[in-house]
Amino acid sequence: MQRIRPYLLWLIALVLGCNTAPAPVENPFTGDPWPAIRAERIATLLPGAMADNGIDAWVVICRENNNDPLADHVGCENAGGTAAFMFFRDGNQVSSVAISPSGEAQSLAETGRMDEVIISERGASIWNTMTGVFERFNPTVIGINTGLSPITDGLSHTQYASMMEGLPSEWTSRMQSAEDMVRSWLSVKLPAEIEIMSRAAEITAQWEVEAYTQAVGGVTTDLEIARFLEAKMAEMGVGDGWSPEQNPAVNSGMDRGHSHPTDRTIQPGDFIQIDFGIRVHDRWVTDIQRFAYVLAPGETEVPADAIAKWEAARAGSRAAFTAMKPGATGNEVDRAQRVVMEENGSIPVMWGTGHPVGYWAHDSGPGLSGGRIGVELPVVSTQILKPGMTFSFDGFHSWPLTDSTTKTISVEEMVVITEDGARWLTPPQEELILISTPR
Repeated sequence: MQRIRPYLLWLIALVLGCNTAPAPVENPFTGDPWPAIRAERIATLLPGAMADNGIDAWVVICRENNNDPLADHVGCENAGGTAAFMFFRDGNQVSSVAISPSGEAQSLAETGRMDEVIISERGASIWNTMTGVFERFNPTVIGINTGLSPITDGLSHTQYASMMEGLPSEWTSRMQSAEDMVRSWLSVKLPAEIEIMSRAAEITAQWEVEAYTQAVGGVTTDLEIARFLEAKMAEMGVGDGWSPEQNPAVNSGMDRGHSHPTDRTIQPGDFIQIDFGIRVHDRWVTDIQRFAYVLAPGETEVPADAIAKWEAARAGSRAAFTAMKPGATGNEVDRAQRVVMEENGSIPVMWGTGHPVGYWAHDSGPGLSGGRIGVELPVVSTQILKPGMTFSFDGFHSWPLTDSTTKTISVEEMVVITEDGARWLTPPQEELILISTPR
């Protein structure tokens, strides 16, 4: 008979009016630390990112409803019409100027988040005003939000065309993509952000373990494991790390990539994967995987061949962890794991070892990928790891199944890069979590 989950017991208790319902879970992520953190990021991290990428000025054009992805990273999330947020570097400092429609300008000025707020009459073009600001600061290189990444490609086609037509060529000729600069800026997190992400990572991993403790071989489905985690999020009041349809992703069968959980019943011999993330303060996200193994009836230990697969995946993870240090490149980290995978008999996988994580599950910054064996590893500046960068990365071991599909262990951990190397944001999974099957 299927074991009743604790959260179902809680719901039953509420319906029956019993006094056994647990007290509500306290949400440790209350308040809004973002305004202060945002101001510190602009003051302390933006000048360096601009200097490293040869940018003298950065312009973000904001709008209502479908805003630039970076709008609330610079403070123009409340734009009611076309607004320009402009940042000018002077050594280790930046001066900020906003050109804002009159309806929002007063409120923006009162927040004090910009050094200067210039009012633009509602419905009027902002390009003449921008020209005057450029003449005042005279930047040589102006960064704008275009690029291959959806995070940095916030300038719409219409906005771009209007700006090119509205500004003198003296200034448009100095414009270039700010993509590398934005990637550099977003990828480094402040200590206060690391602390928030560490606490969130701890909770994420804890809940995944708890979800497995509710599972019973031959009884529980992938979808029920997912529902347990969904209830945990609702109870604490945190959000999804990515699309709710695929968060959490729970898979006890063949590889399915990023996908939704199904009603497949877990069976003896299954490796079960939970890929799960939460969003806290409506800002920072986690991305962690935990793996369990379903024991056969009467079995108390994992079979030797299954343990060998687990230990191979863990070895790949630790090789990548060791390679993550300041000055290393993302493809070097990927290569370090792929060497171990080949030594342990894993088949190749399509996925890179890891990716930045923070504001999005797949954040902006160096990818831990491109390390295929037999290919020369180029040193690309945008791939270099720096202190303060945060990553999610997998320990891989993959093997073919009898039906020509594959199964992959990809235990995923979160780390921050420090001056001395990588540091776990929450302790990594060392052993498989075991799930029993009744006789």
